[in-house]
Amino acid sequence: MKDSSEKRKLARERLRRMRALAASRKLKERQAAASSAATGLPKVPGTQAAIRPSAPSHDTSRNKERNEARQVEINALERDIAELSRLTDPTDTTAGDIDRIRREVDELKRDFYSHLDSWQRVQLARHPQRPYTDDFIRLLFEDFSEIHGDRFFADDAALIAGMARFHGAPVMIIGTQKGRDTKQRLARNFGQAKPEGYRKALRAMHLAAKFRRPILVFIDTPGAYPGIDAEERGQAEAIAYNIREMSRLPVPIIVTITGEGGSGGALAIAIGDRVLMLENSIYSVISPEGCASIMWRDSSKAELAAEALKITATDLLELKLIDEIVPEPETGAHSDHVAAAALLQGALTRNLAELASLSQDELLNRRYDKFRHIGQFFA
Repeated sequence: MKDSSEKRKLARERLRRMRALAASRKLKERQAAASSAATGLPKVPGTQAAIRPSAPSHDTSRNKERNEARQVEINALERDIAELSRLTDPTDTTAGDIDRIRREVDELKRDFYSHLDSWQRVQLARHPQRPYTDDFIRLLFEDFSEIHGDRFFADDAALIAGMARFHGAPVMIIGTQKGRDTKQRLARNFGQAKPEGYRKALRAMHLAAKFRRPILVFIDTPGAYPGIDAEERGQAEAIAYNIREMSRLPVPIIVTITGEGGSGGALAIAIGDRVLMLENSIYSVISPEGCASIMWRDSSKAELAAEALKITATDLLELKLIDEIVPEPETGAHSDHVAAAALLQGALTRNLAELASLSQDELLNRRYDKFRHIGQFFA
């Protein structure tokens, strides 16, 4: 009982600090909103400041430290609750106190995850427990039959392709796959496809076009594999050829960015009639670390680069580079794969129904117009 009492006391102290951090953030948000209203300057959608080499501000550093402190406190509170639950008998009178602390921690977690900055979303997009393509196949589809090999060189395990049924209707699935443990990640090449992977994907897409099956693409990759062997076998040509051929496929294509959408490695399978993004995923021409290394010769400034690149789902929807944001469970897709899949299922069902009503010519013309109009606000 002494251990339980001390744990509860420690948990209450951590809760007090977390409440103070949350109250401070809300106060700053109200002050910022009041300041913005006072200036009377409207925000112009689709505009962004140019990226210039400059040092991170003190405010950015303080926000980073504050957010890290909140995450540490939340993790510590969850460990305390688990320990308290183990020490306390279910009939103990302190069980109610533990339940109250658990509810408050859940509320603080919801508050934390609803106010993430760009760098924190990058970290969530890379979370090792985030659902991958094989998880979505298991949770959303039936009768999956995988396709192997590109009929030229080899089979690339970094990219999954195969036929399945979605609500009883036949579809073709294409997706990158990172792997969970070290052995799987090495086998899957950390989700970085080589030319044979992109050629396998295109072979599967042509098969889908032949049998009039919609194509569902799931992307979670840091980019195409940059090794010498991949370059020798025509990495750039494979990516470019995929982009051209996907624009001509006469069947509906729905692309979902589930984690990282990195550079040409993602774009090679991302030419779709609808491009969706999970709430905490990212989509960018370069990683924040790569951008920081180029702009500031310092990869440690990745947090500043993440903000400047506009790589989050909210930013990209505002810039009209994607079509829809798919919400995630309150604490992120990594915390509940089943709930994340259920939320994505609704979006896929709705978009498939809308695209199925279009004729082949209308589908291709809309896809052409969609990509021709991307980025016109910069002209």
